[in-house]
Amino acid sequence: MDFVVNYKKFHWTKHIENKMKHYSLSKQRIRRVFKSPNRKEFGVAPDTIAIMQITGTKKHPTEIWLMYQDVQSKKEKIINMISAWRYPGTSPKGKFPEIPEDTLLELERLKQETNANKAS
Repeated sequence: MDFVVNYKKFHWTKHIENKMKHYSLSKQRIRRVFKSPNRKEFGVAPDTIAIMQITGTKKHPTEIWLMYQDVQSKKEKIINMISAWRYPGTSPKGKFPEIPEDTLLELERLKQETNANKAS
């Protein structure tokens, strides 16, 4: 099932799967954030995009953040879903959201794997 035109495939890393379990987020909820974000910013990691959707109530607002990366293969566009997290409250606009250290380490590992696969 395609959710966005031109995007044929989503690649889910182990890191985002673990974060989805931790924050009780479903794949459908992540796709919904991807399809209709309230805000879009540059990701903290190189070549990534961070998007956000407002959740919660007026009294207890929260945000769901998603960090992903566009990858163009020879035949199709692939979206690497890297990380997702809940932010308590409302994050400041224009500033990078705080990314957990384990997420940044996972990004570096994925980048090294990708470079190794391209070299072979």
